Amino acid sequence: MRNEAYHTFKVEQYLSELEHGVVYNFSESGVHPMSLQELADMAEIDTDAFMSTLIDYPQVNGKQSLRETIAGFYPGSSPEGVMITTGATEANTLVANTLLKPGDNVVCFRPTYEQISGNAQNNGNEVRWVDLIEANEWGIDAQALAAAVNEKTRIIHVVNPNNPTGCVLTVEDRAQIIAAANRVGAWIVADEVYAGTEREGDVETPSFWGTYDRVLIVNSMSKAYGLPGLRLGWLVGPEEIIEQCWRRHEYASISASMLSMELADHALAEPARSKLKARARKLIRTGFDILTEELGRHQGVFETVAPHASAMSFVHFNLPIGSEEFAARLLREKDLLVIPGARFGVENHFRFSSALPEDHLRKGLNHMNDLTRDIMEGR
Repeated sequence: MRNEAYHTFKVEQYLSELEHGVVYNFSESGVHPMSLQELADMAEIDTDAFMSTLIDYPQVNGKQSLRETIAGFYPGSSPEGVMITTGATEANTLVANTLLKPGDNVVCFRPTYEQISGNAQNNGNEVRWVDLIEANEWGIDAQALAAAVNEKTRIIHVVNPNNPTGCVLTVEDRAQIIAAANRVGAWIVADEVYAGTEREGDVETPSFWGTYDRVLIVNSMSKAYGLPGLRLGWLVGPEEIIEQCWRRHEYASISASMLSMELADHALAEPARSKLKARARKLIRTGFDILTEELGRHQGVFETVAPHASAMSFVHFNLPIGSEEFAARLLREKDLLVIPGARFGVENHFRFSSALPEDHLRKGLNHMNDLTRDIMEGR
């Protein structure tokens, strides 16, 4: 039985209603996107050959060469265990609709990107929340995890690196998740779209793939690659589960676009893939340094657990207003958009994306500091 009350996707609703036309958009979750020309130059695309691409229906589960490339990122997988989707969004929806049956529950960590949990709730499934511990660099509460997982748990959902905090699970936290899933035979659904966006060092965040026999991996071209407009993602898992998702994919979208697959095929081939991730890391590192410098102008007001990866920071603030009002005033008075922490179920925080061109970032942060001063002075 499905819930009568529809659970809106709070973060995406906020973005879709407000983000277009804003001058200082710091609400996004990926690095600054690149132009088609920049991608063509970096990936050395033969533009004449690309322009001759037939704009037809592509292979529905994904172009063969693209699936072969992606399978190579996950040792032991196969092209038949990879499906190309319309962004990670569709992959998450397909997973929820494929795996969850009436009476199943889903365990999710908070704060997080609530795509799996929202789909589960709208399917009538219980979502059991485990709060991450900010004082422990947003680490897992082992006792809360153990209490949340029971014989009805079908999925343990994890976003690693995390959205919105940018924190990466420790080896111990990963082991606790695997042990909890193994105890009841649950699936681990790992959203790994921020792998490759590490702020310190160039060692990529390890995948959950290969750590346990019931793992599904979700990834996309949007975050680490700076190509969100391709709307192209992928799902990796056991072939029989991917085939079940494929049947639902035919209802949901039929396929991702032919042109997106062609461009992703070039972008994921070396050396373009490494160049794209190097670009992302440079933007992320420079942007975070600027963010901390500018927020430091108001001592005792802003603090953040430094993200291990991703383009975002989940900033805690100490002001006499809540996160929704702070975000509303930023938009109304400064034409600047951030996502209030309340949209992630955590007050007195906001999500801020700083992997942007330096001049634009500094101008926007100056406006944020101006409003902060006004609030502190009672205006």
